Amino acid sequence: MKKLFKNLTFWVLASITAGILVGYISPSTGVAMQPLGKYFIEVVKLFINPIILLTIITGICGMSDLKKVGKIGGKAIIYFEIVTTIALVIGVVVAYVIQPGAHVDTSHIQKADISAYKQGAATFSWSSFFKSNITIQVLVFAIIAGIVISKLKHRAIIVSKINWVSKYVFMALHYVMYLAPIGAFGGMAYTIGKYGVDTLLPLMKLMACVYITMALFVLLILGAILKYCKVNIFSFLNYIKKELLIVLGTSSSEAALPSLMEKLEKMGCSKSVVGLVIPAGYSFNLDGTSIYLSMAIIFLAQVFNVHLSMEQIFTIIAILMITSKGAAGVTGSGFIVLSSTLTATNMIPVEGLALLLGVDRFMSEARAITNFIGNGIATIFISHTEKLLDHPKMLKAFSKESPLDEIYLKK
Repeated sequence: MKKLFKNLTFWVLASITAGILVGYISPSTGVAMQPLGKYFIEVVKLFINPIILLTIITGICGMSDLKKVGKIGGKAIIYFEIVTTIALVIGVVVAYVIQPGAHVDTSHIQKADISAYKQGAATFSWSSFFKSNITIQVLVFAIIAGIVISKLKHRAIIVSKINWVSKYVFMALHYVMYLAPIGAFGGMAYTIGKYGVDTLLPLMKLMACVYITMALFVLLILGAILKYCKVNIFSFLNYIKKELLIVLGTSSSEAALPSLMEKLEKMGCSKSVVGLVIPAGYSFNLDGTSIYLSMAIIFLAQVFNVHLSMEQIFTIIAILMITSKGAAGVTGSGFIVLSSTLTATNMIPVEGLALLLGVDRFMSEARAITNFIGNGIATIFISHTEKLLDHPKMLKAFSKESPLDEIYLKK
């Protein structure tokens, strides 16, 4: 029992439960808890770019062949495009089979103002996306810095200093993560208090569709990718369970991103691969967001009885393949991307987005968790195919989380 109370995962789970109860029993109190979740995320975000910078520089300097950096980057981009396209197609297929938008009575659904999202879609551009996305800028700078430092005569001294700084940055992050239960409590209490469970009922079928589809995507598609890498999906999910609960409580993958990078290194992924794939994937490998976007568009088409031909469906998927890549680093990104896609296709009334605002917050957890898992698995896949995944080290890391994993993985 004493060991349980020292377990951070236990406290995060308890905090999420407490947040749900507070938000349900006293909505005003729940809404007042918003700063706890908001500021926890803001503090963790301070670590993301320094960790990316330090990890990439030391990773590149540790590689004997710099051509491999370009090869890893190119392979990651191809992987991102293939997997997110599969996610888009799956979202469309499931939405057509289950038809969550059929016979939805919109008269009982509270309409909301979407003018801000329409304006955001009108002003969105790729140049502004890259300018506002600090993570991509840091990624590019770190790659250049890593290449330059690797060419220097005294690079060993510089790298040792960077490793020293990295040690204390991660040490500070570990202390901050002790605040995760507070952040998870604040985030969940605010969500329940602000939006209320009642907002879920009219669109419960859509929510169930989204959650079930993303769960199947993780277990079947991403699970198959891990199986190819000789990694068990359940062992990996168990290994990152603390991070998954933090993402669930805060509805933000950023809250656990630095911790994921550290855990991937500890389980045997190459530092250079972790440093390249995770920050790039955060912007371009959004599996959960892709599923949600395609399902939301088909849902709205069903609500408004808009029949889409196969040509129109392929057009929507093609547009989403581009617009979904800009869904990170932009406030209200999901709705901005949806609005821009609906405007571009001119097939479905953009005003239909107002129907989704009430439940979007409750689906953001599913998006964030799926995106988070997807980027971890992308890193494992790239490491494995580049023969940069240390399987014995992975076995040791998994067995520390659950001794049963060691037995399973030895079979």
